[in-house]
Amino acid sequence: MAPTLRFGIDLGGTKIELIALDAGGREILRRRVPTPQDDYLATIAAVAALVHQAEAELGQAGSIGVGTPGAISPASGLMKNCNSTCLNGRPLQEDLERALNRNVRLANDADCFALSEAVDGAAAGADTVFGVILGTGVGGGVVVRGHLLRGANAIAGEWGHSPLPYFQFAHAQADRALTGQHPATGEAILHPWP
Repeated sequence: MAPTLRFGIDLGGTKIELIALDAGGREILRRRVPTPQDDYLATIAAVAALVHQAEAELGQAGSIGVGTPGAISPASGLMKNCNSTCLNGRPLQEDLERALNRNVRLANDADCFALSEAVDGAAAGADTVFGVILGTGVGGGVVVRGHLLRGANAIAGEWGHSPLPYFQFAHAQADRALTGQHPATGEAILHPWP
């Protein structure tokens, strides 16, 4: 029998947040901890601890879905393009499954957001949805007629690393190409560039 409890985990660059949903999709628990910085094994341990604590508190196990910045390479199964750089080149899904002793569904956080909005959120019923995330980094996901557009490299919709020619011209003192990440991340909003 499949578990009726579902855990959704947002594994971000600054925080890891868990939400538990009952069989009816109602939130019954929410917990948040800081993301260990630059420490892959500590990040795996923090996710596992959140799940184990939630299961102890609720008295039952559940299925697990994780959204994280970056993508799983279709070629290697390893993480790539993560703003939490300690995840890059690592078998995150495999390591989470080992730590939690069950299957874990892992996907790009912006893809999760866009698909959720397209299915039963603010964009429900729309033919095409472009979902945008602003946080430690920036990201995007595209849903067309109810289907997630992943692309050959699993990064369709990821606009954060697209060059911004006007922004580059306006800030000519930059020593490298500027992208969507530069003016739009949480850090950039808190500390604007001159």
